[in-house]
Amino acid sequence: MVGLATVFGAGGGTSSYAEIEDTDVIVLWGSNAREAHPIFFHHVLQGIHNGARLFVVDPRRSASAQWADLWLGNNVGTDIALSHTIAREIIHAGLANTTFIERATTGFDEYRAAVEEWTLERGEAVTGVPAHAIRARGGAYARAERAQLCWTLGITEHHNGVDNVLALINLALLCGHVGHYGAGLNPLRGQNNVQGGGDMGAIPNRLAGFQDILDPAVREKFGSAWGVTIQDRYGWHLTQMFEAMDRGDLRAVYVIGENPAQSEADKEHSVHLLSGLDHLVVQDIFLTKTAELADVVLPGSASWCESEGTVTNSERRVQRCRKALEPPTGARDDIQIILDICRRLGHDWGYGTEPLEVAENVWNEVRTLSPMHAGMSYARLTELNGIQWPCPDEDSLEPSYLHGRLWADDPADRGRLAPFSPVVDDPPVEATSDEFPLRLTTGRRLDSYNTGVQSGGYDSPLRWGESIDVSPEDAERLGLVEGEWVTVSSPRGSVPAPVRIDRVLRPGLVFMTFHFPEQVDTNVLTIDATDPKSGTAEFKAAAVRIDKIGGDRAAEVAGAAAGD
Repeated sequence: MVGLATVFGAGGGTSSYAEIEDTDVIVLWGSNAREAHPIFFHHVLQGIHNGARLFVVDPRRSASAQWADLWLGNNVGTDIALSHTIAREIIHAGLANTTFIERATTGFDEYRAAVEEWTLERGEAVTGVPAHAIRARGGAYARAERAQLCWTLGITEHHNGVDNVLALINLALLCGHVGHYGAGLNPLRGQNNVQGGGDMGAIPNRLAGFQDILDPAVREKFGSAWGVTIQDRYGWHLTQMFEAMDRGDLRAVYVIGENPAQSEADKEHSVHLLSGLDHLVVQDIFLTKTAELADVVLPGSASWCESEGTVTNSERRVQRCRKALEPPTGARDDIQIILDICRRLGHDWGYGTEPLEVAENVWNEVRTLSPMHAGMSYARLTELNGIQWPCPDEDSLEPSYLHGRLWADDPADRGRLAPFSPVVDDPPVEATSDEFPLRLTTGRRLDSYNTGVQSGGYDSPLRWGESIDVSPEDAERLGLVEGEWVTVSSPRGSVPAPVRIDRVLRPGLVFMTFHFPEQVDTNVLTIDATDPKSGTAEFKAAAVRIDKIGGDRAAEVAGAAAGD
């Protein structure tokens, strides 16, 4: 969200899913949407059927890449280098959209100077992508009348994730692929309702509707509505909260719907900090590993079927959630839990008592304070089966794409121009070495979700559990066979894992997920180097080694993993 908000003022994808079907070029950069976002990928497949060309940028030849016209298998952590090389090639080929650049952007001269050193030869040497493939990708994207650039956690889960996103936005600005139908920038969110959380102000520097907390007028508006004084400083994001725990400045934590004891990088350190708090409260629908550490556990209801409210998907579509089932005995609606805690602290916020009444009153407060949600009454959300923001009034609907203002003939109608961001290539924090010669990157598989809390309770014919995936070349070099248990080590710790030989990997690159921490605790290995702008950890780039386990010990490890 940070990158899009920096350039355009709002942290949301600029187009709708349907526009993917009507575009000319689709770029999936750091996104294995076929497995991580299968519903969205159906739109991609329809776009391909309608004639769109698909380009995939990913260190692995993923399931998505296997559908591509061209796969650019870059080295992990070289996304800025690759984007700069593409940009230089576009500029030197005379394919930049100079009309859009002059009309709608700022900082182009500085950006052009920043990418000038990234020749095709240098780009190939750093990224590992052949020069001809870089040229083909850049030319196709620049020449397209309409092009969509989509990314996921493969871009953002780096110590410079925001800069990675800014580098991709630069390409869209360079070619004018934003602000009109069929063209755009689409972050495919990592978790359900991530977009909705940002919309509602569940981020430390924005209030609802992405309104900057440092803006005095914004603070006055929200403060008057709530009868409080809004602080004139940003709060802490998750990484800063863990740093504050480490310093002793944060002693009590209230966790809602999150499992940081298993989802955070350098897991052992995270558990240590959570265990050392004076007071930990966890509100969740499952007894997660984080909940097991808690002093108080508040059982919530499942928002998708046991609660009233709204959810916002990655295309900015706000949709109604309707209560279909009563929660299990002892579990309660999340909003009701929060309201009851507030009442016990002496505050009655006056939203009512019945679930639907409460949810609608909360939503009406949101749309009173957030201009981009003002026109989304419950009645309209129901009638239209969801509405994309912005929707400033109840009498009209905005186009499905954002920032059409940038194409306005009258400069006064264009509003704030979109700035280029001349970011700098910055390799992974942790380099490979003789001791740790392999690059570990992490991701997801089709049938599982995050730390497995929600998906681990059912069987799937597609699931084989956790493994350390290695290339055939590395397997041969290390003397590894399919299914053999090995020890995977990083500078932070070691875990046992079975070997899976995967031809989508190149030599030197290994892959794991974090879906089965009870079997293989992958986040023991990952590094907690974080992006200073977003707080996101570098899950995609750790240095590891693989050691064979011999004899009886191998059988013992395999038996323990199987629960024997």
